[in-house]
Amino acid sequence: MIDVVIFQEVDCDNGKKIGLITLNSPKSLNALSSDMVALLYPKLVAWQQQQDIAAVFLQGEGDKAFCAGGDIVHLYSAMKNSALTKNVSTGNIADKLNEDNKFAPEIERYFTQEYQLDFLIHTFNKPFIVWGSGIVMGGGLGMLVGASHRVVTESSRIAMPEISIGLFPDVGASYFLNKMPSGCGLFLALTGASINAADAKYCQLADYFVEQQHKDNLLTQLKMINWGETIPLNHDKTSQLLQEFEQNSVNKLPVSVLKEHQPLIGTLTNNEDLTEILAAILGVQTEDKWFNRAQKSLKNGSALSAQLAFIQLNKGKGMALADCFRMELDLAVKCGYFGEFSEGVRALLIDKDNRPQWQYPSIGAIDSNVLNWFFESSWSKASHPLAKLS
Repeated sequence: MIDVVIFQEVDCDNGKKIGLITLNSPKSLNALSSDMVALLYPKLVAWQQQQDIAAVFLQGEGDKAFCAGGDIVHLYSAMKNSALTKNVSTGNIADKLNEDNKFAPEIERYFTQEYQLDFLIHTFNKPFIVWGSGIVMGGGLGMLVGASHRVVTESSRIAMPEISIGLFPDVGASYFLNKMPSGCGLFLALTGASINAADAKYCQLADYFVEQQHKDNLLTQLKMINWGETIPLNHDKTSQLLQEFEQNSVNKLPVSVLKEHQPLIGTLTNNEDLTEILAAILGVQTEDKWFNRAQKSLKNGSALSAQLAFIQLNKGKGMALADCFRMELDLAVKCGYFGEFSEGVRALLIDKDNRPQWQYPSIGAIDSNVLNWFFESSWSKASHPLAKLS
């Protein structure tokens, strides 16, 4: 049986070690499965306490992807069998949501464990390096963005494409999308637009650009660092090394299309009415291929997902990271129950007909009672599965 995650303790020159982690499911583009999460979390907890582990380096197997997102295909059967999807017609949804719902335990378990892992990476005390080459989407971005040292390459393709599967930007996106230049976070949430390495640096999703060909040398140089017992100094040493590698790669950094479009994006999203924001984005007449693809994803995406993302990001402004994850878990579990998410997964990844039958044809058709239900917590503060995050 193939190990879906490979752990190695790499000896350094001065007796310390680097914890090297490889996501090992290249056929699925290293999609983050529940098995992966179950292996990653306890190992990271152990390494954080292990005195001889100086730093952690996380990568994906193969050249195509670091991690293409959560392994949502495995959640499909649990979502498909949800009570709401099977038994409720459109006209009765609001009434059904007021009843005592029993959500699929598989959905709650997966997202709880994934968000715990993401939060651990965000708060990990030792240098945590993520090599974000190739495809980095959804759950993959949740791991990249939380690291202390976030590296992207010329092959990096980053996105939060949840609008295309009836979900919402999760894995802490309520927090990190709000840290971006004006309008960019909301635009990326609504369109699922793919961005490159330069874009990732511009919108604070990444720290360093290093050419793919330098990875092995980087690992060699990390082993040669004179790691000490003072963690802040170890962070500084890691940063200095990565800065040196970036200086040797800077000529290969692509142009940031997001930066070029930011003035337009800021204008288009500067509105408190989501309907007008969507109309403004879709109304732009341009031959720019990147923007056209973003418009197409928005037009074909879930109206409910767009509305959830809009409210989510507004609520997330100024919210602590732990509280963002708690809000997102409520949303994720309810998305798994509601039916829009399962329909998006069916159309894109199961039947692959790319013809999702969304619940609502437009923002205006969404029942306000449904939106209120999504943002009402399913748990008390003390009983919340992520209550211990702080």
